[in-house]
Amino acid sequence: MNTSVIIDAPARISSWHNANWSEYLERIENLGKQERVFFNLDTIWIDIGNEGINHARFNELFTLILGFWFARQTNVKFDLLGGCVMEKPQTQSAAPDKVLYIGGNSPRWQPGEPRRVNLDLWRVPDLVAEISDTTLAIDLDEKKQLYLALGIPEYWVIDVKGRQVLAFRLVDGKYEQCSESVALAGLPIELLEQTLDRMDNENGNAALWFAAQIQNLPREIE
Repeated sequence: MNTSVIIDAPARISSWHNANWSEYLERIENLGKQERVFFNLDTIWIDIGNEGINHARFNELFTLILGFWFARQTNVKFDLLGGCVMEKPQTQSAAPDKVLYIGGNSPRWQPGEPRRVNLDLWRVPDLVAEISDTTLAIDLDEKKQLYLALGIPEYWVIDVKGRQVLAFRLVDGKYEQCSESVALAGLPIELLEQTLDRMDNENGNAALWFAAQIQNLPREIE
């Protein structure tokens, strides 16, 4: 499955810089408002946030989409931790827009611990996603490699300008693009893109349209 992606020329410039884990820890403890930090082996990238209206609108659309999806399967446990920092100490760190745990055993915070998910102690999420408004090139390159290194089973890139969802599943140590979600079994990626096509200036009606379309899809049996 191959999908054409148009990337604006300025977005091709990577903003990753050399850093070690100690420098990462110093930076993450002194984040500016709405900043996110990503780290992979010996490089660091600072996302300054403030993505704007489009990023917020599409981000919340997918919150609604996931909620409507699991409303059909009330016996399935799920936990959304979007924006939470996940770390593989000494090697990787990320703060995806969407972090989805399915089936329980999602991370819990204890007083005195860092307010970040230690992936040496907790399992990786079943799905992560990035809302790509101004970061498409990085989301399809460096961040994709980062989530691959973390062993994330499924990764979505939501292309805001192209109204596309680029979904990847982990197969034999590498990502392959897929036309149907594995984490959300039975969900065609095409249906997500059709929902994006219905986005005008509001995300609520697009989400309601999605909710209506999935009523006849098979439900996962626990």
